[in-house]
Amino acid sequence: MAETLRRVLNSGGAAGPGEENTAEAEPPLLLLGVHGSGKTALLFAAALEAAGEGRGPILFLTRRPLQSLPRRIGAALEPLRLQKIRFQYPPSTRELLRLLCSAHETRGPAPSLLLLDGLEEYLTEDPGSHEAAYLAALLLDTAAHFSHRVGSGRGCGLIVALQTQEEGDSATALQLALLQRYFPAQCWLQPDAPGPGQHCLRACLEPGGLGARAEWRVTFRQDGEMTVTPWPTQAGDTSLHKGSSSGGQP
Repeated sequence: MAETLRRVLNSGGAAGPGEENTAEAEPPLLLLGVHGSGKTALLFAAALEAAGEGRGPILFLTRRPLQSLPRRIGAALEPLRLQKIRFQYPPSTRELLRLLCSAHETRGPAPSLLLLDGLEEYLTEDPGSHEAAYLAALLLDTAAHFSHRVGSGRGCGLIVALQTQEEGDSATALQLALLQRYFPAQCWLQPDAPGPGQHCLRACLEPGGLGARAEWRVTFRQDGEMTVTPWPTQAGDTSLHKGSSSGGQP
């Protein structure tokens, strides 16, 4: 789902050449960042972007209701888009697994996008690598099931947000390396120097072999409005170019 997130970070612009508005053949994406790095806001923006494509509903899974809706420019918060987003709040890993395992029993239109916020909250209940692999595989299987139901060559995308920890935690690094095997596309969020009354981030999108790598500066103002601009590329700037395969944070 790298192209959905790319359109969000390009201020919802039209897809460029070779960037069709379809989830077909797009690898699942892992949205990574420390606490407070804007993962939920970008995940919700991706839901709004997909809701405006005229396809199926959006399934947004999170442990607790959003405290506020991130503001965006334009008609992104129009009621018709919001109505297409289905929020569900599994309170535990057991309930999340039950919900995913029962996906084949649900009726009505199949989701065109599956989003999970706060994967780390479900993994902390049973942090072993086996449990992480099982949950990742079940998420992919659920998205594949929805894709089969959607049909017509337009699959169900998958984006999962995961809070990263400080460097030096070997168990967390191992868990992240395992998850990256299931999610070849990744978007890293790194705090940037804030301006007056602003919270700034550097977003780096690694599309998993589909499309070019790209970076943006994401700014959240005190009123919650989100603005995005291309990251100014500088020669020799490699701070976000560490290999994602290493499992380390850029």
